[in-house]
Amino acid sequence: MNLKNRIAALVLVACAVSSPAHCPAGDWAQFLGPHRNGMSSETGLVETFPKTGPKIEWRTELGVGMSGLAVSRGKLVTLFQDERQYAVALDAATGKELWKTPLGPAYENAMGNGPRATPTIHDGSVYVFTGEGNLAALALDSGLLKWSIDTPAELFSKPAEYGMASSPLVVGELVVVQVGSHRGTVAAFERETGKQKWAVGTCQAGYSSPILATLAGRSQIVAFAGDRVLGINPDDGAELWHFLYETDYNCNTASPVVLDDSTVLISSGENHGSAALRIAADGDKFSVMEAWTSFGKDSVLRAEWQTPILLDGHLYGMDNIGSAGTITNLVCVDAATGKQLWMEPRFGKSNLICADSKLFISTMRGELIVVKATTEGFQETGRTVVTGMTRQAPALAEGLLYMRDDREVVCVNVQAKAE
Repeated sequence: MNLKNRIAALVLVACAVSSPAHCPAGDWAQFLGPHRNGMSSETGLVETFPKTGPKIEWRTELGVGMSGLAVSRGKLVTLFQDERQYAVALDAATGKELWKTPLGPAYENAMGNGPRATPTIHDGSVYVFTGEGNLAALALDSGLLKWSIDTPAELFSKPAEYGMASSPLVVGELVVVQVGSHRGTVAAFERETGKQKWAVGTCQAGYSSPILATLAGRSQIVAFAGDRVLGINPDDGAELWHFLYETDYNCNTASPVVLDDSTVLISSGENHGSAALRIAADGDKFSVMEAWTSFGKDSVLRAEWQTPILLDGHLYGMDNIGSAGTITNLVCVDAATGKQLWMEPRFGKSNLICADSKLFISTMRGELIVVKATTEGFQETGRTVVTGMTRQAPALAEGLLYMRDDREVVCVNVQAKAE
């Protein structure tokens, strides 16, 4: 089966990849949604907005932070800070605060203050990772702190230069994050106790969040670290394979994207580019081969901190140009070949998710833009201003789209019948 056919087949089994247990339909319970790939199965959503703007269900004031939004069982959870870092739960329907739990002192950084990682909601618990690297478990119903681990102290490391940004990944009875220590680049902790189970790798952390994937017939954690991508056995933390991928300042930030049953995409901004890596297995030994690569100033895709979306064998993503990423294009790329199909130049720094064959894009200017997910060129159908400056991808649950900035969380009704 060729790569393009394998990509098409993957669409039919996407729900089997990286799907958390006990996650009700319509939830967005972790970073980039149900399958950690920015995709939602929801339909019947708006294509455009009325002149008066979309229906805003509620706005709730919070505070500073780059943490995204997790929604499950009627609750929305995110991280923010004022004088301290907090986890907070809001009623997803009304925006009413249900609980707020302090996690540690305020986190300050030249690249922006506040916590970075998105919470993960799983089986009645919330797993959070603070800016300086404290991993904690809270009760979803009450916010009660179950346990907290200072992961840099646990593994004798220093927090990443721009803050710890790895959104926790739940795999079975474990919760997994990037730590970035010579004693473990990636580490797993028991969900119920916080006890360290394993650690693997010796390189610094990147700013990417790990995913769970099935590649070459083996379930594995794929983690994009500071100078390489790792394939890891979730049972014991054994390294299955790695591929060196050095970028300035260890700025590997977008999550890996599974292209088919043996191929995974990694991409970085700062004028770096993308590589589609084909993983092969020979018994217990794994090998890595480049299916296609596109690097440098002519790269088709340089994802800075926005994870590309895979739909029907095509990648939709933000292509950042220049060492400071000052120009961002929106592009569509054939995932099998790496050929760029179209580009909307100077679209602007943004983040994106996909549902109902549409891209829902949140820009750093606080806009919500609807673009058709099609290979037939850029087709914008709706644009409206929702928030102030935002770096987070939207969250989508039960026809409600959630965005946040450094002041508030906003709930937008994106059901077509709400127009």
